[in-house]
Amino acid sequence: MIRYNNLLFEVTKDYYLIKINRPKNLNALNQETIKELKSCFDYIDNNLKNKYGVIITGEGDKSFVAGADIKEFTQLDNDSSLKFCKNGHDLFNKIERMPIPVIALVNGYALGGGCELSLACHLRIATKNAQFSQPEINLGLIPGYGGTQRLSQIIGKSKALEIMLTANMISAQKAYEYNLVNDLAKNYNEALKKAHELILIFKRKAPVAIKNVIRSVNNYYDINVDGFQEEINLFVDCSKTKDFNEGVKAFIEKRCPDFTGE
Repeated sequence: MIRYNNLLFEVTKDYYLIKINRPKNLNALNQETIKELKSCFDYIDNNLKNKYGVIITGEGDKSFVAGADIKEFTQLDNDSSLKFCKNGHDLFNKIERMPIPVIALVNGYALGGGCELSLACHLRIATKNAQFSQPEINLGLIPGYGGTQRLSQIIGKSKALEIMLTANMISAQKAYEYNLVNDLAKNYNEALKKAHELILIFKRKAPVAIKNVIRSVNNYYDINVDGFQEEINLFVDCSKTKDFNEGVKAFIEKRCPDFTGE
């Protein structure tokens, strides 16, 4: 198993658990952590058998990820700022395109790059002490890891602009009302239980169908792709699988399907 300096990586029976482990820095995303996360998700992508989801969270109860590491901002110039953004985009695009669902368990602060990390995940569960913000405007910047795009996609243009232009902190309850998070939990343990329950639901579904739902929804936001045509292609792709035949047979026989991923 790969060991990381800034991550705790656990392989459970049904899913992978990633904890960003920089609690003294409120789990801020420095470039080393971004590199390790990319390596971790590459490993997961190559080891999907019998795994039905990924849960990503922050170590401790204060912070999911409190943004990028501001210390690194002092070193940015034209060339390094381009690389800085590209590294974040490469990681978050990787997460968004994972063929199994990625759930952000947001426990505490999800600020700046931390909010953007949660947005790149497919689903978000927040503890009651979670707080979200895109405060980059206070530094004379804009979100640089896809936040301007994904926040608008998830909660709508008007609310996204309000959050980014004011840099206001959004409570877990308000995030739920904005549809920024899928569910709320009292604490970390309850949130982890809710996330695991979702993964157990995914476990009962056809893996190719799960993967193709994610791909098809992502295609809606890709201006270079005809999402409707790709939906047709992915539907046909599913219809060629043994799981499709099993699903139809199980429905007719009024029983639960036994999907194998083939």
